[in-house]
Amino acid sequence: MNVGTVPSPAMAHEAMQAAEAARMQIRDVGGSFAELGERLRRRPPRFVVTCARGSSDHAAHYGKYLIETTLGCAVASMGPSVASVYNTQGLNLKDSLFIAISQSGRSPDLLRLTEQARKGGALVVGFINSVQSPLYELCDIGMPLCAGPEKSVAATKSYLASGLSFLQLVAHWSGDEGLRDAVSRLPEALDAARELDWWPALAPLAEAHNLFVLGRGVGLGAALEMALKFKETSRLHAEAFSTAEVLHGPLALVGPGFPILALGQEDSSAESTRHVVRQLVELGANVRSVLPVPGSEPLPTVPHVPSAIAPLCQVQSFYMAVHRLAAARKLNPDAPAHLRKVTETV
Repeated sequence: MNVGTVPSPAMAHEAMQAAEAARMQIRDVGGSFAELGERLRRRPPRFVVTCARGSSDHAAHYGKYLIETTLGCAVASMGPSVASVYNTQGLNLKDSLFIAISQSGRSPDLLRLTEQARKGGALVVGFINSVQSPLYELCDIGMPLCAGPEKSVAATKSYLASGLSFLQLVAHWSGDEGLRDAVSRLPEALDAARELDWWPALAPLAEAHNLFVLGRGVGLGAALEMALKFKETSRLHAEAFSTAEVLHGPLALVGPGFPILALGQEDSSAESTRHVVRQLVELGANVRSVLPVPGSEPLPTVPHVPSAIAPLCQVQSFYMAVHRLAAARKLNPDAPAHLRKVTETV
C-alpha cells in the first residue's frame, strides 16, 4: 500500500465527531452527573478506584489528577487481573467509589473486577459507551459516554468522551464553578482544536524509530494516549513519561536529534515543564512543545482555554494528524497489525 491509496480513515472521521459527542453527553447525562455529585458530597467516598485498560485507562489518569487536585481524594488504578487471574476474594472497598471505564463493556477481566468491587462494598459507577453491555448492567450507576458507534480500532472520540465524563464528575462533585465553566466550553474548544494543524510537526516522524511523549498532572493521560496511538496506528515506538519522571533514567537516551513531543497546560506544572523542555533542547533533542520554549518547535493550541481541558484539546489536534503519519509510513490507521476493535482480556 502506498500513501496515495490510503482512504480517508474512519479514525479521522470519528475523531471529527468528538465535539458533537461532548455536546450530546452534556445534554443527555449532565443531570445524572449533577445527581451523582450531590450524592458524593453528602457521603464522600474514602477513596476512588479506577478500572480500565488502554485508552480508557489513559482517560482514568486524567481523571485521577482532576479528583486528587480538586477534591483531595486519593485515586488508585486497580489491575483487573487481581480478580480475573489471581481470583482474589474479599476485596475491601467499603465506602469507596469504583469507576469502570470502557468502550465495549465486554472484557471479562473488567467484568470480574467490577463484580468483586460490588461485593467489596464500593459504589460502582461506569463510564461506558455501549449501554447494551454486561458491564453497564453491573454498575450501580451507568453513565453513557454518548460517543456513538466507533469502528476504527484506534479509539478517538470515546477517549475524549471518557475525559469529559471525569470532568463532569469532578465539576459536579466539587461544585467548582471554574470546572463547570470548563465543561460548558469543551465542545467549542474541541471544534477549534480540530482545525489546528499538527501535521507539519509530526511529518518528520515518518522516518523516526523512537520518541518520548511528555506530560504532567492532568496532561499525563494525554501523553499516554498519544504514545499508544503512535504505536498502534504508525508502528512507531513511543514512550510516555511525566516531565519529572523523564529525568530519572530515561534522560540517558536523549541526544542530538532525539524526537520528543512535550505537552503542557498553564497550571502549577507549567514552569517545571518549561524547565525540563529547556534541558532537553540543550541536549540537542528535537522537541515539539505545546508550551513556548526557545529552541523547540511550537505546537499550535487553542488559546485561553481552561487548563483542565487543555490536554483534551491537544489530543483532539493530535488525532487529526496522526492518521497522516500512519499513511506516510505506508500503513492503514484503521487496520493496525494484530489488533481488534474489542479486546477481551482475562
